[in-house]
Amino acid sequence: MLLVIDVGNTNTVLGLFDEGRLLYDWRIRTVIGHTVDEYGVLIYNLYHSSRMKDKEMKSVTDIIISCVVPPMLNILETVCVKYFNVTPLIVGPEIKTGMPVFYDNPREIGADRIVNAVAAYNKYRRECIIVDFGTATTFDYVSPQGEYMGGCIAPGIVISSEALFARASKLPRVEFSKPATVITKDTVSAMQAGIVFGYAGLVDGIVNRMKQEVDAEPVVIATGGLARVLAPETKTIEKIEEMLTLEGLRIIYELNSQ
Repeated sequence: MLLVIDVGNTNTVLGLFDEGRLLYDWRIRTVIGHTVDEYGVLIYNLYHSSRMKDKEMKSVTDIIISCVVPPMLNILETVCVKYFNVTPLIVGPEIKTGMPVFYDNPREIGADRIVNAVAAYNKYRRECIIVDFGTATTFDYVSPQGEYMGGCIAPGIVISSEALFARASKLPRVEFSKPATVITKDTVSAMQAGIVFGYAGLVDGIVNRMKQEVDAEPVVIATGGLARVLAPETKTIEKIEEMLTLEGLRIIYELNSQ
């Protein structure tokens, strides 16, 4: 079986594939302070919580990792060797992705952005814009020929909201929820309207500018932890692919294992 691990600034997502089929997936917090053994125990507990059979737990033969948090990489590599007896494949500029990258310095691109682009093009086989709602919200464009052409990065909705709560002392911390209207009658609803509808407007604005620059109508795909909450409030997002990064890691691993 193939274990895929995507390490983000806020969350780490894991998936277990068997012959190309995703059997299990988990989302945990990214904690730099955890030791190798703490992560090993955590993964073991995730396995048990999913009621995996013993033979499934012992059948991980391959692992691939994408990581945008450098201090985590050595920890997880050691976890893979110590607990699975597997040296993982690390997504980086030197591995095959099957996708030409047109970027001034490819080493600057977050591994997850390339992984998402590979998965999106592999599934839709046409030009696309991928919107990944994570700690930051990234927007990436893939050409009709399957080339990664670049994109842009905006502050994520959670860190934007946290900045508002921290800097405006009279404003309360509010639940991330969509109010019924934009013109509201109380402070909590007013903040929720600004956060949800304001961020949806940000997404539509950037996507529409990208479409104008490429003079095309690419399919717009959302992924990331908040995709299912935010995407319905936008006018431009057409598809939601919550497991896009995990699928991209599978594709890249298979490409490099041939």
